[in-house]
Amino acid sequence: MTQIAFHSHLTRRSLLSGVAAAAALGAMAPRAFAAGGLEIVATTGMIADAARNVGGDLAAVQGLMGAGIDPHAYRQTRSDIVAMTRADLVLWHGLYLEAQMESFFEDLARNRRVVPVAQSLSPDVLLSHEDYAGRYDPHVWMDPNLWARVVTNIRDAMTEALPEAGGDFAANAAAFQAELEALDIYTRDALSRLTPEQRVLVTAHDAFGYFGQAYDFDVLGIQGISTESEAGLSRISDLVEVLVARDIRAVFVETSVSDRNMRALIEGAAARGHEVSIGGSLFSDAMGPEGTYEGTYLGMIDHNVTTIARALGASVPAGGRLGKLTVSG
Repeated sequence: MTQIAFHSHLTRRSLLSGVAAAAALGAMAPRAFAAGGLEIVATTGMIADAARNVGGDLAAVQGLMGAGIDPHAYRQTRSDIVAMTRADLVLWHGLYLEAQMESFFEDLARNRRVVPVAQSLSPDVLLSHEDYAGRYDPHVWMDPNLWARVVTNIRDAMTEALPEAGGDFAANAAAFQAELEALDIYTRDALSRLTPEQRVLVTAHDAFGYFGQAYDFDVLGIQGISTESEAGLSRISDLVEVLVARDIRAVFVETSVSDRNMRALIEGAAARGHEVSIGGSLFSDAMGPEGTYEGTYLGMIDHNVTTIARALGASVPAGGRLGKLTVSG
């Protein structure tokens, strides 16, 4: 039987020494690495992290969007274009997340291997939104179990690009998916300490719908599923009424979204004599800085879960880090 163990800190597979130079030089890095592996460009940090886990020493992965970058509004730069046109494989999310880049990817796909890794998820597991007819909520990484399916798609795309490494990619993907399973177990344990009444998450935009569905939370965002949507005064007023009626005392800002609307929400509640504080800053559309624990997918979700649980009243250790998730047995 597989056993899951939790250790004190996060370690990652090391990439070949050429990766650091490739990241610094972007698309102008030499092609020698690709002779034995894949040079991959990924749009979001979450995709880049998954590709590094799946690829191990057989993939050099460049992520385009770093900490604090909003993928809904991101437009490719000249250096991005050069990097993507020279990569062996380009991985993007799809589901209209990179809305400003979709036409570019359509053009690029005529000549390069370009894969939208979340686009093929079954509509049965996706959330629709009344404000966006015919489109689905793209924030599937907020549920580790759904993200495991995307990891499978990333594995398949990498295997198609480098068939002789398929066995390595499959083993690496399985190991990472076991870590995602352990992350889900930790999340359920931490959030089980909240009562049903405490399970209300108020954030800047609707990025946490899959989190709410997976862990039985009411999720209320000021903006819609895209940060490009505007939050009107009526929406803020409506949410003030919810805060007061349900005695919600903590709301959350996001690292990639301005806190302007959240401040207005808090001020509106104060005008009604209801004190609300910021429970913490959550990672929504981007992970933490590169090289930090929160700059990995596991660390991003762990941080969010711990911050939410503590702010809403659960007894979870400060920092709450589950650290390196390893699988043995």
